[in-house]
Amino acid sequence: MGTATKMVKECERSVWVSSAGAALQATLFLPEEAWGVVVFAHGMGSNRNSPRNRFIAQVLREAGLASLLMDLLTRDEMTVDDLSGHYRFDTPLLANRIAGTIDWIQHHEEARKLRIGLFGAYTGAAAALMAATLRPDKVEAIVSRGGRPDLVSEILPQVHQPTLFIVGGEDQPIIEVNRKMIERLPAEKRLEIIPGATHLFEEPGGLELVAHLTKRWFEQHLTRPVKVWSMNL
Repeated sequence: MGTATKMVKECERSVWVSSAGAALQATLFLPEEAWGVVVFAHGMGSNRNSPRNRFIAQVLREAGLASLLMDLLTRDEMTVDDLSGHYRFDTPLLANRIAGTIDWIQHHEEARKLRIGLFGAYTGAAAALMAATLRPDKVEAIVSRGGRPDLVSEILPQVHQPTLFIVGGEDQPIIEVNRKMIERLPAEKRLEIIPGATHLFEEPGGLELVAHLTKRWFEQHLTRPVKVWSMNL
């Protein structure tokens, strides 16, 4: 096992998050000297074990950022959703669970002092944007990967956090959605289109570029404390 892989495993732990009346499974990547934490909200059909999100979380670790990858649905809800799609577009439910997760972080002994960012993919991006309006003083920056901001178009004028939209260059419907919706955001915003990439960024170098852009955005827009806070694991 390489040193980098060993370090990732050492800072990874499974946790249960109590949020909006639900007990949700999550994976917490907690580097030794983290100064910020990014909450991941996956898209439909995915979960906390998403290899794409785990890869991005590992890249964020290099910048001293912790990551919380969570299931927004309980196991029973996932079973129902797999059969019916009932929950995946229930943005208010998902947004409230992200907001509850932010509250959980602020009561977590090792994470409560960390600056908070949100990373959302597809429908999870819509939920992250809405959650930012529910906790406007707690969320400092947002990244959307292949997101559906049109699902929450009515609340976009209330999103005051710096927001980065990342879309694949071959994902034409999502490009048009993001181009239209980004104009509704009153705060700093940016649209990055990755040439040749499709919706899942599976093409060579695509996901690496997503991770790089995400890391850079959070480095620029999460407010670093004057003194880095070290945690004893």
